[in-house]
Amino acid sequence: MAGLESHYSARDIETRILAAIRAAGLNPEQGLSPKELAALDHFHTGGLGASRGLLELARIRGEDRVLDIGAGLAGPARLLASTLGCRVDCLEMSRDFCAGAVLLNRLTGLDDRIEVHRGSALDLPFPDDSFDVVWMQNVGMNIADKQKLYVEIYRVLKTGGRFAFQEMAAGEAPTSYFPLPWATDPADSFLVSAEEMGSLLGATGFIVEFLEDTSDAHLSATTANVTPATPGQLSLAVYVDNLAQKAGNARRSLDEGQVRLVRGVFRAQ
Repeated sequence: MAGLESHYSARDIETRILAAIRAAGLNPEQGLSPKELAALDHFHTGGLGASRGLLELARIRGEDRVLDIGAGLAGPARLLASTLGCRVDCLEMSRDFCAGAVLLNRLTGLDDRIEVHRGSALDLPFPDDSFDVVWMQNVGMNIADKQKLYVEIYRVLKTGGRFAFQEMAAGEAPTSYFPLPWATDPADSFLVSAEEMGSLLGATGFIVEFLEDTSDAHLSATTANVTPATPGQLSLAVYVDNLAQKAGNARRSLDEGQVRLVRGVFRAQ
């Protein structure tokens, strides 16, 4: 885990975020909207657009209680809370990301609807049957024990609750380009195929409602080269080191079929 903690560390993240917000011409003391922060706080493939797409598939209601596993800076959580009014618990292992999430929740006035917890996805700090929806984007790649992960998710979901996710899955050849957005080296990258993912979820007790490979759609909708953010523009580079190299390697891995991008919604029985 030490490798992952280092990979997702961002020293002085609050200072860096506040400086970036001001450089973008925004005043953090006058209240910010989640939309204004979207280029900064959706740290997963496809960014805000992918979160919106998953939101439509998940059929989340305002009265639902949602758990976001591997929440990062809580961009998706703020999307859900601001769009639907639902309450969201965020679980994140990175101490720095937790601090950044708490800051941005306060600056957007959503800290009364979003609670941030530091912990492990393999030992969720919640009672059984706590959530209507568990949400996860680009997290499982860092978790070797997929079965334990899915068992924990199933445990905290209410009967009929939904697990909505987006993940990088194993492709036809081993992943060979590092660093990647989710791993500095192969020691922290644990990909399985979409088929194995679905099989493990089924064995846990989930029923598939939706599962699709969105790799080709993502490739056709995005450019091959990552354009660096212009000065004063918010981006993941505020807290993700070597972003261009990591994103470029991810794109190359996807383009060559070493990884696949999948999303799905599964229901707990």
